[in-house]
Amino acid sequence: MAFVGPVTLSARGITLVPLALEHETGLRAAAADGELWNIRVTSVPEPENTRKYIEDALSMREAGNRFAFAVTDQGTGKVLGSSSYHDILPAVKRIEIGYTWYAKSVQRSHVNTTCKLMLLTHAFETLGCHVVGWRTDNFNFASQAAIERLGAKKDGVIRGHALRRDGTIRDTVMYSLRSGEWPEVKAQLLHQLDKPRT
Repeated sequence: MAFVGPVTLSARGITLVPLALEHETGLRAAAADGELWNIRVTSVPEPENTRKYIEDALSMREAGNRFAFAVTDQGTGKVLGSSSYHDILPAVKRIEIGYTWYAKSVQRSHVNTTCKLMLLTHAFETLGCHVVGWRTDNFNFASQAAIERLGAKKDGVIRGHALRRDGTIRDTVMYSLRSGEWPEVKAQLLHQLDKPRT
């Protein structure tokens, strides 16, 4: 049995459903909201590569090292973006959260915080993970700030680690959160979500 099995997670008007080929049109529309594939430091698919993006995610799921979700609006079913568990290591109960992106119109809203709350709650409280990690491009300062706002600790930088879509080689910044730190982080995420939105 896979460590991460098929699951649908819902909270605060957002539903995470296992990514499937049926999400292709919605995913393409979400990426087009802000032409996100033009951002050098992200993994958002170009419109013509959306199907391959999903197929790659599904084959990684089959191999047991990634489980991708479509982020959807609970009321309308509209696809808002995507996020994944990846680098799944059942033996040490460690997973990472990544391949995360959202349509520009829902960035800086409650969507990302809600998704992180659901993914972290499932990882620590259902899967029994000891550690949840994140990795991001050394030039993706917005992502680094968002991960640090969660309360994750910076583990270090892996230099010359991966290719960007433009052919340059990136350094990767690694972060992690341990299970003992989760209660405090959870309380903070719930506090952020319960604050009145302006």
